[in-house]
Amino acid sequence: MPGRTKRPVPSGLKEGSPHYFGHRERLRTRFREAGTDALTDYELLELVLFRALPRRDVKPLAKTLVAKFGSFAEVVAAPHARLAEVKGLGDSAITDLKIVHAAAGRMARGQVHKRPVLSSWNAVLDYCRTTMAFEEKEQFRILFLDKRNQLIVDELQQVGTVDHTPVYPREVVKRALELSATAIILVHNHPSGDPTPSRADIHMTQSIVEIAKPLGISVHDHIIVGKEGHASLKGLRLI
Repeated sequence: MPGRTKRPVPSGLKEGSPHYFGHRERLRTRFREAGTDALTDYELLELVLFRALPRRDVKPLAKTLVAKFGSFAEVVAAPHARLAEVKGLGDSAITDLKIVHAAAGRMARGQVHKRPVLSSWNAVLDYCRTTMAFEEKEQFRILFLDKRNQLIVDELQQVGTVDHTPVYPREVVKRALELSATAIILVHNHPSGDPTPSRADIHMTQSIVEIAKPLGISVHDHIIVGKEGHASLKGLRLI
């Protein structure tokens, strides 16, 4: 019709182009038929971003996120404020990413609950890494266990700085007594990525062991998690 102005297509997209519809459907099909192992980190991010950004080519954005943070896991675990620094990533998309992170944590936690912790150790490690490995500040968490080594509760005790978290051994043991726990597992993260225990980590753990033992509370382990893996003080024979 004369004089009628056609609405411009969003930048980077052409109606009917592979990126507009075909690419999305092919990616979804590959995910359904081959699973996550068939997708790169940025492609998995694309799937998450499709819903929040339905009319945009999100591949460049997904690649930017992986380049900035390092991996799919690090993207969804990144703080809201840092994600907001990425151009083109609005509140809706950030919320979707944080929902994925929360869901992963909830699923990992479900594998630990109502099961003897010592017989499902890999699930414990997965939970600890999912929950804490990519945090930008040190966190100290305690898993409190009953006499059957089932989880009573896990609690985030302290949040510190990028390289230090204040931990008070007597307060740790006091909380275990309040919960009638007979064993505990200590967990904290190293934002640097290297899970190697420091002298302070070792000293603090040994102090908790010394206070807890006479009260009938066992310290099964102290797990340190980081981007590069995890370290077990028990496995290293440091407790």
